[in-house]
Amino acid sequence: MTSPRIKYTIRLPADLTRRLADHARARRASQTAVVEAALESFLSPDGAERLEAALARRLDHLSRQLDRAAWNLDLSNETLALFIRFWLTNTAPLPDTAMKATQAMGKERWERFINSLTKRMEVGPRLRREVGFDVQPSASEG
Repeated sequence: MTSPRIKYTIRLPADLTRRLADHARARRASQTAVVEAALESFLSPDGAERLEAALARRLDHLSRQLDRAAWNLDLSNETLALFIRFWLTNTAPLPDTAMKATQAMGKERWERFINSLTKRMEVGPRLRREVGFDVQPSASEG
């Protein structure tokens, strides 16, 4: 047996009325059903618990995203640091007579590097994927 229905007359702002009508139409429900569901949810004693659970799930998701971003940043920093260390320890200084030709070659190599980097950023593969597939931890690390 359903409880008796009582008629209410309320006034809503035009924008809220429009949003209510759009939502009801999208859900293929009556505006009355949408208002009833909203009031039930708002007045429900466990509404705060459901909101807290939803927020906890969202925070967990954001935390995982931040962990992945931190890992990618660490990978980038370590990659750059290793390259700089390798380059500084293995590149001999050039004599002044070779400087112009070397600078021209460096400019050309830089442009090729930028083009390669642009292509990798647009279509891949990404270094983090290659590192995950190519490098296995050694027995001393694991």
